[in-house]
Amino acid sequence: MNATGSSLAYLLAAVCFIVALKGLSSPKRARLGNVIGAAGALVSLVVVFLVERPERLAPILAAIVVGAAIGLVAARRVAMTGMPQMVAIFNGVGGAAGALIAVLEISEASAAAAVSQQVVAAFTVFIGAVTFAGSVLTFAKLQELMTGRPVIFPGGRWVFGTLLVLAVAGAVWVPLGGALPAALPLFVVSLALGLMLVLPVGGADVPIVISLLNACSGITVAASGYVLGNTLLIVAGTLVGASGSLLTQMMAKAMGRSLANILFGAFAGGSTLGDTTMSDRPVRSAGPEDIAILLGYARKVIVAPGYGLAVAQAQHALSDLADELEGRGIEVSYAIHPVAGRMPGHMNVLLAEADVPYEKLKEMDVINPEFKTADVVLVVGANDVVNPAARSVEGSPIYGMPILSADEARSIVFLKRSMRPGFAGVENELLHDEKTTLLFGDAKETITKLVAAVRAL
Repeated sequence: MNATGSSLAYLLAAVCFIVALKGLSSPKRARLGNVIGAAGALVSLVVVFLVERPERLAPILAAIVVGAAIGLVAARRVAMTGMPQMVAIFNGVGGAAGALIAVLEISEASAAAAVSQQVVAAFTVFIGAVTFAGSVLTFAKLQELMTGRPVIFPGGRWVFGTLLVLAVAGAVWVPLGGALPAALPLFVVSLALGLMLVLPVGGADVPIVISLLNACSGITVAASGYVLGNTLLIVAGTLVGASGSLLTQMMAKAMGRSLANILFGAFAGGSTLGDTTMSDRPVRSAGPEDIAILLGYARKVIVAPGYGLAVAQAQHALSDLADELEGRGIEVSYAIHPVAGRMPGHMNVLLAEADVPYEKLKEMDVINPEFKTADVVLVVGANDVVNPAARSVEGSPIYGMPILSADEARSIVFLKRSMRPGFAGVENELLHDEKTTLLFGDAKETITKLVAAVRAL
């Protein structure tokens, strides 16, 4: 393939990536967008082989086969609840690949190599290593291989500051002729910096860090594209970096906090550390038959889903319940908080899997005025996103976070396994509201019982 042909093919792939991003912005077009993006990636891969004609073709193909097999198995076997962890580890792989490529380029660079090339290579090592280490730690937190709460220790801010200074020094050393002896320490120090970046973050802030690291992986790819002289990598990486940065800002806004506070709040004493103690305060609870009467004779029901719905895999049972209620002439809609679940769009995807119509999923700003007219709010596996402490308790880890106005409904029903607090570790006063009734148990089992009870009315 000649240069013109490869440039046109790269342009086609870049257009595919842009169209894919646009498609992913809507649930209706997300699947098509995903297919278009995959097609663009395939075009890119083929063009690279045709243009570069790599000498070590066999090991490269073997690596692609192994990687594709792992990706295929992961995509088919990972449960919806494990998607954030998978995204986290994929971010890490992208960061590690970019950093290692940059280290190799630095080690093979001649003395006449452009300074700008070396500066970008050093930056790629830095951001790639930070992304890898931070993503691995995020995976461990979400996978519960370690505590998901913030980890802080005396002098932590000074350790972070020292590592940052050392990383900057290493990045400066590389273009000054340091080559591999400078790149390797930079890589190691950046790994430690990535760990220190994520250790103080915990609870409900972890998904935001995943989004940030996703943006960093895109920036790593873009920088490695500059190092390798590959335009498509620059375009693709920039798209991921820009969209990830925008998403991070939107999530931080949805939490009502600045990104700096989320990342470094624990160093300054504004920890996201919540209490995990299970409350023993009295609450009002009822059985499925009582809740079915409440639902069956309502005019308007709003469902507020959360991560617990995903854990219980109760989306299909919930869809059946909604169908049963709508069959009785009851209006049913779903309130989607921007950070419901553990990553943006988590609830949308989960409910789409159960064939819940997209138009019934309403974003927080749209649904909040409707709570005042709702007869019942059915909170399924959610906690922090309906916790009034976000409005009223200064000093609370979630203070300032916009929430669903579930407390304004006439009746509130919580489906919970226990009185354990939510991801942020904050007790929910709404559980003790006089309008609130709790239905304890596994969400899938209790909703299935609710469906039967509503049918029997």
